[in-house]
Amino acid sequence: LFTYMIMVMLYDSFIYPFIILFSIPLAMIGALFALALTLKPLTIFSMLGVIMLVGLVGKNAILLVDRTNARRALGESLTEALVDAGRMRIRPIFMTTLTMIFGMLPIALSVSEGAEWKSGLAWALIGGLTSSLFLTLIIVPLVYTKVEEVKVAFIPFVKKIVAKFSKNGNGKIPVAEEDLELSK
Repeated sequence: LFTYMIMVMLYDSFIYPFIILFSIPLAMIGALFALALTLKPLTIFSMLGVIMLVGLVGKNAILLVDRTNARRALGESLTEALVDAGRMRIRPIFMTTLTMIFGMLPIALSVSEGAEWKSGLAWALIGGLTSSLFLTLIIVPLVYTKVEEVKVAFIPFVKKIVAKFSKNGNGKIPVAEEDLELSK
């Protein structure tokens, strides 16, 4: 919820953070699968790894959504903007994700004293980042497209409601004293 509210302030929208947060369950699935595959228990360290995934995986989705929004602001169609975002952001997404995965491998594979505690964190991160690396590149554009379709269908409905209930009848909701005076 805290992450969502920060992104709402960043994007000035309730919709785009929702699209970004859609990628987080994909990472959790991968983290739990990696822990099960390596027979590591769900410890406080592995749960910490899952919490870290929220920020790491959210970053990948933010890169895609931000680039898509920038291209849409320049007048590109939704499809062109999504393809451009995927093409231009795939390299930074791969580089940062693979760097993190390879950085966690020594911790995950360590057999030194006390390593069994920390290896759960590393395996959770490796599994979550691996699954989200591929699924985010598919799911985020798909969810973005569906949300835009719903938004386009919903706008006329909202305009009708605003026009019906506004005091001055011009389709604007009066928010200042000047607006209320104009409606008299």
